[in-house]
Amino acid sequence: MEIPVENCNRLSGAPRGDCLKIGMVCYPTYGGSGVVATELGRYLAHRGHTVHFISYSMPFRLAVASEENVHYHKVGLIDYPVFPSPSYTLSLAVKIVDLAVQAALDVIHVHYAVPHAVSAYLARQMMAPRKIALVTTLHGTDITLVGSHPALHPAVRFAIEQSDAVTAVTQWLADQTVEQFRVLQPIAVTPNFVDPEIYRCRHGECPMRRFVGEGEKVVLHISNFRPVKRVGDVIRAFARIRERVQARLLLVGDGPEREVAEDVARELGVLGATAFLGRHTSTECFYSIADVFLLASKNEAFGLAALEAMSAQVPVVAYEGGGIGEVVTDGVTGYLVPFGDVEGLAARAVELLQDGERARAMGRAGRRKVLDQFSPERVVAQYEQVYRTAICGA
Repeated sequence: MEIPVENCNRLSGAPRGDCLKIGMVCYPTYGGSGVVATELGRYLAHRGHTVHFISYSMPFRLAVASEENVHYHKVGLIDYPVFPSPSYTLSLAVKIVDLAVQAALDVIHVHYAVPHAVSAYLARQMMAPRKIALVTTLHGTDITLVGSHPALHPAVRFAIEQSDAVTAVTQWLADQTVEQFRVLQPIAVTPNFVDPEIYRCRHGECPMRRFVGEGEKVVLHISNFRPVKRVGDVIRAFARIRERVQARLLLVGDGPEREVAEDVARELGVLGATAFLGRHTSTECFYSIADVFLLASKNEAFGLAALEAMSAQVPVVAYEGGGIGEVVTDGVTGYLVPFGDVEGLAARAVELLQDGERARAMGRAGRRKVLDQFSPERVVAQYEQVYRTAICGA
């Protein structure tokens, strides 16, 4: 069954299906899944679809007032003495039902399985016999860390199986989901993407340059400072880099490991060469002054920040494992070293900082890979196909 194409507003990279009414459920916090959901919704809106974001607060990269075809709906949390914590899962399900009826949604797209897929399934049951398509996108720790917890495992498996379509951001994550949950539901690999017009090499002066001393090379790390990001290893590697290269470490983001990271920098004597810059809704300017991007995550499911760096022609040095190898091509767009090899991280970074020609070649190769495989036009069209498949199967 093919959905007709004649009704959509047509912009560059126009969609291949009817203009849809899409409910987009995501966490609003600083992290890859929220960023991808927000950017996906905005591109879908530009292509003529109507997108309704559903979350407990405004997604941090969303500016609804300036976005045509984009709406935001807040999930009200019930803080009642009987509940041990605010009832997000139930409140979200009710909000989905209300919005699905009022806005005549065609599809619900949930990002992060826990608890969004469960809430969406419950909403569908409350709406029966009316049908609405459910798409679940898996991003990483919702499967490998949170979803694999014994207390949640059966619910996550059930919600995945009940979805009309399931996507994962890398083949590695899809394989992990099948292995850990024994799901029979097919999982389509639909990668993250970045806008190459935003994340690009900028030769002009950047205001963020004020954090960098004269003649210093810039080592950059951007994350949500959760334990899996292992920011401490980034700082340990930088301390070794600093022994051989005049450099400064820019750390963008915030989270539970921020104080620990500061302690590590202080203990290693590099706190004065390290700038903790906090959260920023727009990070593209940091890449424009970076010489190398460091990522020390354990089993990174995708590595959106690494993709942003590649788009801006910044070579990436990271721990291998997880899905990062599907993003960074070792020896071509950067280097991958064995997990836990802090000295290897440092050595590869020094190699690039001391060999500008090699670093620039890797940066150009990274940009080409982004344009070939991770452009918005390519990936958003894949999601439109996923929606059509889910609607036909609902």
